[in-house]
Amino acid sequence: MGVRTLVVAINKMDDPTVAWDKARYDEIVTKLTPFLKGAGYSQKSDVVYLPISGYTGAGVKDRVTAKDCTWYDGPSLLETLDELNAVERKVNGPLRIPISEKYKDMGTVVSGKIESGHVKVNQKVLLMPNKTPCEVSAIFGEGDQETEVAVCGDNVRLRLRGVVEDDVSDGFVLTDTKHPCRSTRSFDAQLVVLDIKNIITAGYGAVMHVHNCTEEVTLVQLLHSVNKKGAISKRPPPFLRKGDRCIARLETTKPICIEKFKEFPQLGRFTLRDEGKTIAIGKVTKLINTSEVNAQ
Repeated sequence: MGVRTLVVAINKMDDPTVAWDKARYDEIVTKLTPFLKGAGYSQKSDVVYLPISGYTGAGVKDRVTAKDCTWYDGPSLLETLDELNAVERKVNGPLRIPISEKYKDMGTVVSGKIESGHVKVNQKVLLMPNKTPCEVSAIFGEGDQETEVAVCGDNVRLRLRGVVEDDVSDGFVLTDTKHPCRSTRSFDAQLVVLDIKNIITAGYGAVMHVHNCTEEVTLVQLLHSVNKKGAISKRPPPFLRKGDRCIARLETTKPICIEKFKEFPQLGRFTLRDEGKTIAIGKVTKLINTSEVNAQ
């Protein structure tokens, strides 16, 4: 999924039934370890565990004291987050803004996070997958202040000209006209099965969550098995079980905006859910029958 480091904050350590007991902390770590290993995380280099109390704030901003916890003297949650390497942003890349919300306010207003590129007032943009041309008439930052430019990593609200609210849906993507986002109904992806009661075979249906888009998807074909070292088999697997990895072809009920993971990780990683739980995670490796719009 592109998440390199996990910070696991074990909360409510101050609860009277726990009272900062190391045995309970160790029990949680022990039970989580097999699940995280199955997802490909090394416990030594990729995962950080720390005890906190969200109620008292212990271990969140300031380190836990010996009075509370005698067996942990490591950094607090905020200290741990501050020590992580900053994410590299594609400020000059093609514009990609997955839409999370829309409403009317002196025109059509959409909100979302800029995952790639930057946007300016009066810039001409394209709304995918419907290929609707429109123009940015105003940009609002995380507060109510209006700004002329917003860059990759910013959460913004944009007022658009040339499009009505009914033509916009959550999961649509605002993109620049020269390098539009791709839309497709069929794609190949590398999957890791996290939790499934029985087995997964071709024809299995689930709900796919990718950026701000939620869509029904079908695994139409299992193409290759993938072992833990990344080697790909020549023959397709007959089925998938918990912990298995494979490359599969998936098909959605209608076109969605996605990208290959290696080009745009934020638009190329997804989860599959069924019966209220996450059954698999995946990353897009190939787009089939993509739809693009050339610059006019």
